[in-house]
Amino acid sequence: MNFKNFTDKIEDFKNVELGGLDAQFKMAPKLRLQYNKDKIAANKPRKAAVLALFYPNKKNETTLLLTQRPSYKGIHSAQISFPGGKAEKTDGNLKETALRETFEEVGVQTSSIKIIRELTDVYIPPSNFLATPFLGFIDKKPAFILNHEVANTIEILVSDLLNENNITTVNLTTSYMKNIDVPCFKIDDHIIWGATGMMLSEIKELLK
Repeated sequence: MNFKNFTDKIEDFKNVELGGLDAQFKMAPKLRLQYNKDKIAANKPRKAAVLALFYPNKKNETTLLLTQRPSYKGIHSAQISFPGGKAEKTDGNLKETALRETFEEVGVQTSSIKIIRELTDVYIPPSNFLATPFLGFIDKKPAFILNHEVANTIEILVSDLLNENNITTVNLTTSYMKNIDVPCFKIDDHIIWGATGMMLSEIKELLK
């Protein structure tokens, strides 16, 4: 998708009805499906926010930023995610959380980001976070400055996100599940699943 075509549709993106849980659950692992609204509330999850940031690449193609965590002894080791993290008391709201975390993790100035809208919350059982995604864009590709929470940036084309051939299922073993088949996006040899895959699924429905 050409970046001008993307920006021309921003008003539509702001007003179209979200796919919500129906869109997210197309890419939800079985572990997530067992948590309904009441069960999530009973767990008193911590609040977090992430940013899905769009920008043009050198060919003016619309690109979406993801990050890869470093390898460490923890439940989200080396996983692919959006820039973001837990809400702090100093944040005025969750949008501020998403913008602050994006600046801290990849160095994108808050003032350069235009927020399009808030998306549907995603519950993350292993870490007991309820993450609120925000959709935003920047007019040109930023110079990323990574902190210790980010090992690599991953840039995916919106055209690849919208390509149905990039949806598949893989068998995974992690610190909290073994030999489980999970739906995922497979883009440029990156396996994107779990909460990030669920968020991407709603974003994909919105962009369509």
